[in-house]
Parts: sequence; structure tokens; C-alpha cells
Amino acid sequence: MLDKLEVKPGTKARIAERDPASTLGFVKQDGDKRLERLVERLDALQYRLYAEDRRSVLLVLQGLDASGKDGVIRRVFEGVNPMGVSVTSFKAPVGVELQHDYLWRVHAALPRRGTIGVFNRSHYEDVVAVRMLDIAPEPVWRARYGHIREFERMLVDEGTTVLKVFLNVSREEQRARFQARIDDPTKRWKFRHDDLKVRERFDAWVEAWDEALTETSTDWAPWYVVPADRNWLKALAVAELLVDALARLDPKFPEPEHGLEGLLV
Repeated sequence: MLDKLEVKPGTKARIAERDPASTLGFVKQDGDKRLERLVERLDALQYRLYAEDRRSVLLVLQGLDASGKDGVIRRVFEGVNPMGVSVTSFKAPVGVELQHDYLWRVHAALPRRGTIGVFNRSHYEDVVAVRMLDIAPEPVWRARYGHIREFERMLVDEGTTVLKVFLNVSREEQRARFQARIDDPTKRWKFRHDDLKVRERFDAWVEAWDEALTETSTDWAPWYVVPADRNWLKALAVAELLVDALARLDPKFPEPEHGLEGLLV
């Protein structure tokens, strides 16, 4: 599955050519069962990572509005000990954040050793959103591709595994989710009139993200484009990615203190 989703370093992401409604060969019933097993496995691996306390994992979740980032986080981490997971949601920088470089607040939010960190939006907004909303001129945001590549290389060199996921939602599914937010009084707060302005430029936003993924998918921190029209499938794919990464890390329990074997208290 993961090989199909990866943006191979040095190749174009081609987001528009990927099917947002793909099931990747799964049916929902089997996918749900597999997801349950993956969440259990994730909990066990995260516990070992926490005990080892040497390395960390960063999951970057990006996508167009209504791609379902919040839902993925809830579903994938619902059975994982919250002591070992942190979630950071990045919005437009304010106050002291504006007095520093654009990576300052990102660096401060990175997961501690032994933990999994989740970025709900990330430093990539400082390329794509800045570009699309004309917040900075092209020489500024284009230079950030190189900054980010080297920033992530440093993180990996220092012991953080970086997993980057773009949730690929279709124009039709995005419209349906926007309408559902408007129709549901408990979700209406999520909708802003500016969402419609973004939606009018759907293709342009996809193109901007396509360039960002193409420029920053590296051997040390590749991107994965996950079909996002089906909630169960995107959760399954993200869980698969996390479990695969943690299994490759194969964290170990620390050696216990000498003389504990057979001790009665």
C-alpha cells in the first residue's frame, strides 16, 4: 500500500492524477478490521518508543480544507496512551511568533524523545498558504523549499522520523463536507465564508501543493498522498504508515535494574 502512496524523491507528486476515492484494493469491512489491529500494534510500539526514550516520530498532516485531518487523528490514536502523543494545530502566526523566523514556532513544538508528535497543518503552510494568499513574494516562499528540506534532514539526523501525509480530497467531496458543516449546528462553527474563496481556486491550490510536495519529498522525509474521500481508508493508510515506521525503528525496552528478577515486595 505505502509504495503506491509515496511521492518518490525526484519525481512529480501529480496529485491531480491520483484518485481521491481509491480504496487501494480494500473493502471497508476488511479495512476496518485491519485498522483495529493496527491501532493495537501502534499502542504497543508507542509504549516501547516511550520506554526507550531515545527517538521520536513526527507525523505531518496536510490537505485542503475539509480533507479530514481531525478525524484521522481521532481514529488512529484513539487507543494510544496520550502520555506519549502530542498534537499541535498551527494557525496563522500571531504575537511573538511574528517576531521570529517562520520555523521558530515549529521547532518549539517538535515531539520530545520517546513520543509521537502530530502536526495538524505545519510549516508547509508557510510555503503554500503564503504563496496562495500573496502574503510574501515568490523569492521568499520559493527559498523555503530548501530551508525545509535541510530542516527535516537535521531532525532525522537527530533521531526524529518524519512522516508527511497529504490528504487528497476531491472537489465534490469537499463540497459535500462543507455543506454538512453548514447544515449541522454543532459543526457550523468550522465553516468560514473565506472557505468559499479558497474553493473557487481549488485547482490552483492543488497545483501549489503539488509543487510543494515535489520539491520537498526526500529520501529522508518523503511525502505520501493518501486518498481522503473515504474516512475509513485514510485512517487505515495513516495507521499503516505509522506502524511501518515504528516497526522499522524497532524500539527496545531499557535494561531493568540488576537484581529485580524474582524480587518480592
